[in-house]
Formats: sequence, C-alpha cells, structure tokens
Amino acid sequence: MRLRTTAAAVLVVAVALLAGSFALVALMRGSLRDGLEATAEQRASVLLDQAEAGGLPAVEPADPDDDLDDLVWQVTGSDGTVVRSSVALPDEAVDEVRLPGSDHGYVVVADDGDEYRVSVAVSLEEVDDSTSALVTPLVAGLPLLVLLVGGTTWVLVSRALAPVERIRREVEEITGDRLDRRVPEPASRDEIGRLARTMNQMLTRLQDSRDRQREFVADASHELRSPVASIRQVAEVARAHPAALPDGELAETVLEESGRLQRLVEQLLLLTRADDGGAARVHQDVDVDDLAFAEARRVARTGLVVDTAGVGAGRARGDAASLGQVVRNLADNAARHAVAAMAVGVRAADGWVELTVDDDGPGIAEDQRERVFERFVRLDEARARDAGGSGLGLAIVREIVTAHAGTVAVSRSALGGARFTVRIPGP
Repeated sequence: MRLRTTAAAVLVVAVALLAGSFALVALMRGSLRDGLEATAEQRASVLLDQAEAGGLPAVEPADPDDDLDDLVWQVTGSDGTVVRSSVALPDEAVDEVRLPGSDHGYVVVADDGDEYRVSVAVSLEEVDDSTSALVTPLVAGLPLLVLLVGGTTWVLVSRALAPVERIRREVEEITGDRLDRRVPEPASRDEIGRLARTMNQMLTRLQDSRDRQREFVADASHELRSPVASIRQVAEVARAHPAALPDGELAETVLEESGRLQRLVEQLLLLTRADDGGAARVHQDVDVDDLAFAEARRVARTGLVVDTAGVGAGRARGDAASLGQVVRNLADNAARHAVAAMAVGVRAADGWVELTVDDDGPGIAEDQRERVFERFVRLDEARARDAGGSGLGLAIVREIVTAHAGTVAVSRSALGGARFTVRIPGP
C-alpha cells in the first residue's frame, strides 16, 4: 500500500508540475514576445512618419564582425524598391525569421503608409534568455520536488499504517484460548481508530459467546449426568441385590429418567437451533390465538383451571413451530407453579400481537425477573427437579422471541402469581 500510494502521489504531482511548468514558460514567453512586438510596432510607426516627411535616418555601414542590432528596419517604396534599410527584411510581417549575423530569431512587424512600407524586426534574444533562465531551475528543481513529495508521502503513509501493523501483530497472537486480548486503539478518531475499536468490540462479543458456550456445555453436562447417574445407580442395585427392589421399579425408574433425559436433549437441541437463528427462518402468518387455545385445552386436562376469556384474535409473522414452543413453554411453566388456576390472553394492537400467561402461584421476586430467562436457572430448585424442569424453558422462550424481533417480560399477575408477556410483530 505504501508503494502504490507513493507511486500514485509522485505520478500525479509530476504530471501537474510538468503541465504547470510548460504553461508558465509558454505564458512568460508569450508575454515577452507581445512586449517586443509592441516596441517594434511603435518604432515602425515613427519610421513611417519620418519617411512620409522625407527625413529618414541615415544608415551607418555595418561591420561584418559586429553582432546584428536588436532592432533593424527597412523602408520600401510603393513600387517595392528598397528606399533605405539597416538590414534586408521581408516585406510582410512574420512571426519569426533568421537574419544573417544573429544567433537568435527576429519577429518582423510591417506598417503601410501612402508612399512607403516600413518593416521593423526586433530580436528575440531577450525572450530566449529569459526562457532559458526560467527553464534551467525548473529542470533542476522539478525532479527534486517530485522526490521530496515521494519521500514525504512514503513517511506519512508509513506512520499512518503503523497502527494497522500493530493491530495485525496483535490479532495474529489471538487464539480461541486468548480472546481476552485486545488490539491497541490509537488515540485518533480516524478510520484506523474506528477499525481498532470495532475489532475490540468484535473480540468482546466472541469472548462472551465463547464463555456462554463453555457455561452452556458445563451446565448441559451436569444436567445430563443426573438422569444417567440415576439409571446407573438403580441398575447397579438391581444387579447386586435383585430382591432389594420391588417388581417393576427398575423399569419404571429407567422409563422415568430416560423420559427426563429425552426432554432435556430435545430442549438443548431446540436452544441450539434458536442460537443459530433457525427459530425464525420460516416466515408465515401464525394465528397465536389458535396456539393459545390448544395449549389451554392440553393443560386443562391435568385438572388445572385455565381461563381463556382474554384470548382474542391475534396473528403474527414467523415460524409456527417455534411460536408454538413459546406458548407451550410458558403454559408448562405456569402450570408447574400454579396452585389452582392460570389464565391465557391474546390481543392485537398497534401492529403487535401480545400474549400473556398468568398463574396464581408464588410469583417471581422483582430482582429475579431477568435471571429467570438465563439458562439452567431454577428459582425453586427442588420443585423444578421433581416436576421435570430443566431450567431451559424460559431461556428457549427468550431466544425464540428475540429471533422474531419481539420482547418477553415478567410482571405481577392479577391472580397473585407471575405474568409473562410476549410481544411479537404482526404480519
């Protein structure tokens, strides 16, 4: 990048300086030439007046060894004969002519009168000398100026890229086990400073994701170990002491713990799918009220009183299976903590669909209302385990709702327990 930037800067500056130099020389030469032509025209006018008055100046004999004068003239009659001249000149005005005895060109100006034509030639020596005096420093100075620009550009680009090199070296040292490292942030607020800050924010997100993943794996391993240990313990007792267990207890224990294990694995898979964004990949119109009625009928079969008077029409845009899981998890959570009754409500307002699930249980303390959505969190540890809860249901709810650009919150229910409120954008 340094080489390309320097080469581009040198090329642009060289072309600009070269074009400017040519323009400067041309303008100066043209200005000096115009001045000489004006002088020649004035001299021709004076000579013409003298010729008309019959008083032409005398001409001294020219010495062959002397240089030609800077200004020479010639007077011709109406018949074209030369009346008097200092040097033989063309009758017509010409831009430049070479005269014998001079190393420089002459510009010729002609002025016509009634009886005579006067031609005056003025030397371009002054123009040539001034041009040479200007071109010489330009030829010597332009390369030096281009080199100065190139060197300055190289140094400035090198200094500008130095933070990028430091960032590159630091990033090269960062591995999956060293996500706590951060790239150096320059004090400047330019693009490189913003790049460094953005990379540090990315590293922070990656570190948080890794920490959550490790915590998730550790918690999942702990949860999976519990039913496996129960099955193994009962099986070992049955093998060592066949008569110690009542008939069928081994099979019932294995069936119960394997069912718990199955539910836990299904929830882990669902949570992984939600993390990958699969919870909202299919977009279709979903009747949330139908999902609410279906879950209410399912829970009511357990003997719990379920109030659906608050269920109205509500249609959201999203994945039907994922939204159905949201309603089911909230219903199971309410049924698990309810004493005798729960309520489900659905309403649509201002482009949103709002789902509420209430229970008459003990409720959730205000300082724990955000914590309940964390993975493997149980506020009532013993009851959650006995009821088969894994601490993942509400975490799955939040992941799915977030994937649908919605929100979920906990508040105090009118029934005395907890109220979970989910808001999802409508179609």
